[in-house]
Amino acid sequence: MSLKNDFLLNPNYLHLNHGSFGACPKPIFEDYQRWQLALERNPVQFFVHDGNEQLHKSKTALAEYINCSPDDIVMTMNPSYAINIIAKSLDLSRWDEVLATNHEYGALDRTWDYYCKKAGAKYVQQEIPIPLSSKEEFIEEFWKGYTHKTKAIFISHITSMTATIFPVKEICERAKELGLITIVDGAHVPAHIPLDLAELEADIYTGACHKWMLTPKGSSFLYVKKEIQDQFDPLLISWGFNAEVPGKSKFLDYHQLQGTRDYSAFLTVPAALKYLKENDWRSVSAKCKQDILNNYESLCDVFDTKPIVPVTSEFLGQICSIPVPINDPLALKNILYNDYKIEVPVFNLREHVFLRLSAQAYVEQEDIDYLKASLEEIVSKGLIKLNP
Repeated sequence: MSLKNDFLLNPNYLHLNHGSFGACPKPIFEDYQRWQLALERNPVQFFVHDGNEQLHKSKTALAEYINCSPDDIVMTMNPSYAINIIAKSLDLSRWDEVLATNHEYGALDRTWDYYCKKAGAKYVQQEIPIPLSSKEEFIEEFWKGYTHKTKAIFISHITSMTATIFPVKEICERAKELGLITIVDGAHVPAHIPLDLAELEADIYTGACHKWMLTPKGSSFLYVKKEIQDQFDPLLISWGFNAEVPGKSKFLDYHQLQGTRDYSAFLTVPAALKYLKENDWRSVSAKCKQDILNNYESLCDVFDTKPIVPVTSEFLGQICSIPVPINDPLALKNILYNDYKIEVPVFNLREHVFLRLSAQAYVEQEDIDYLKASLEEIVSKGLIKLNP
């Protein structure tokens, strides 16, 4: 049975961009509105008592799902907020280096660039080749960026721009041997590919619940290993700083108690997990992943390009990035949206241009076929100019 009708997306458009902001099914959105109404009916009780109790329940459900202690995670609006907490307080000194890749999310490249420059440190974006041929090649190329100045690793678990699953576990293991702190951007991971924080052993991990886990927008988490939690100051100084009635830890007080804000989206995690369970999401996700594997090469064929990673589940989940040999990605995006009613991202990553396809429960094979036919028509009619 199709789950397309569960989603609130405008039916006049074909939505193939789940990866950017997610999409929330009706049952979860209704739970969200229920919490918002509870807040408005009695704001004092909500902020002082009920909301905090429900937040703990939500965090406990999330912690069980990703296998960590609820006391080691705080909820944040998005992964960018979470990484700003870390980058601002990371004890960087002059000449230190933070090693990343040249595939990281642009907003976080800017975050690290800002704080590294402020400290006199260096943000190293090690080049990972496109196309990438194997996990072993990635690991070899990544560690070429390591020097005696490297203090921390920052790496995506699934990249936003190139839609690639990186071998993060192997990177964390090697980093631990070298005495480096590991910071993982897992924005695209929860409910997309398996996540076990105890097994992964990253020092710091952030993920979005509002992408593939289907909660409303503005619901993410930051995990920090207990031994280093006290190193990180809050971005916003509020009631949790030098709390009159301290909670379980300074980590929770600093980052969770931040005054008046509507955190109803945080409270929907149990409803989201319930929805995933009731709809056998492992099977739903597996079908979407297979759709990506089945269609990636044929979509590349439209532009006479090749996949940028091996077409296997080791590198691909429910998203893929198709190389497009054009100079004006915005022109193609606008044509697809305005003339064909397709919402799909087309963007630059340095010298590359990609069209990124997301397959979610509301996307059928006929939708992908329509995207391909539309692209073929755009190319055949010369509506965009392909590079020779």
